[in-house]
Amino acid sequence: MITLNSPLKPNLKRLNHYLEMINDNGWYTNFGPLHDELTVRLEEDLGVKNLLLVSNGAAALQVAGRALGSKSIISTPFSFIATISAFEWQKDTVSFADIDRNSYNLSPSKVNKAFQQGCQADTIVATHVYGNPCDVGAFERVAKANKSKIIYDAAQAFGVKINNKSVLSYGDASILSFHATKIFHTGEGGAIVFKNADNFEKAKEIINFGIKKGMGIQRVGLNAKMSEYHAAVGLVNLDEIDKVLEHRANLFHAYRQGLKDVVEMPVWHPEANYNGAYMPIKLESNEQLLKVSQMLAENDIQSRAYFRPSLDDFFTDNENYGSTNSHQLSGEVLCLPMHYHMLTHDMNFIVEKIKMALK
Repeated sequence: MITLNSPLKPNLKRLNHYLEMINDNGWYTNFGPLHDELTVRLEEDLGVKNLLLVSNGAAALQVAGRALGSKSIISTPFSFIATISAFEWQKDTVSFADIDRNSYNLSPSKVNKAFQQGCQADTIVATHVYGNPCDVGAFERVAKANKSKIIYDAAQAFGVKINNKSVLSYGDASILSFHATKIFHTGEGGAIVFKNADNFEKAKEIINFGIKKGMGIQRVGLNAKMSEYHAAVGLVNLDEIDKVLEHRANLFHAYRQGLKDVVEMPVWHPEANYNGAYMPIKLESNEQLLKVSQMLAENDIQSRAYFRPSLDDFFTDNENYGSTNSHQLSGEVLCLPMHYHMLTHDMNFIVEKIKMALK
């Protein structure tokens, strides 16, 4: 079986070393020493400041929104459901605009058009879909013109840079997911990178029940801190991340070379690197997608239509300024196996079977 994903397995010897440290310290959560060590190392590795570790990626979106004072967002219908449900859960107003047909990311021009049509959103929430960066320059102009903030859902964009600058550096905040299925993981976990240190400090209180160290309760909050156990997994996995990223990027490049004249693929940001988070292909129709996925299944190869459904089909009561492209792609995009344990031989076999299915 060639699986769609295969989580990175922490080195147990090194992990046990950290677990013994936790027992010796008797410090299991509440911003412990391993939490702080992982924070520093991630900031160094990613080239960012104001990085706050949290319990998961969905909480990262919620806390980022509250720290920025967001109450109403406009976002993409072509993303994982957490991008929207995080804000719906806390009763924010959510509206949709369509995606760019080529990059599959939220379209800045369609967001701007939504504002011209009366959208009152105070925050744009855009996903770097499959790790492919949004048009961050265009979004900055749209946000400035409409006095809105920007949160980037960078759950799939770990290790991605634009012109050697971390993609996490753009917008008012970017969030990461460290779920076990991600390139880098802590089992469960996530992070928020804030542009502004004041928002970072506010968010740090929010994830600690609204309590500021030495000053007591400052605001309404929740518990979204990362534990020492999760930080330990992160520290072990971070030791491997360079070779993980290199292997996945090489597989991604080879896939695209093998399929470039066979199927459509998202147009990648011209100044960004690959991180190999996912391997999406677009078929000509849903019928063709089913034909390819059946061929793969018959050869013990997993695949997934991702993202389906277009999220406006689930959140039907929300204001929708257009979702034509999202609807088309949700029925025609298929994600192929991609993970650190996958071999080039596996990738070549998959490419061969796709070509056979489309003959």
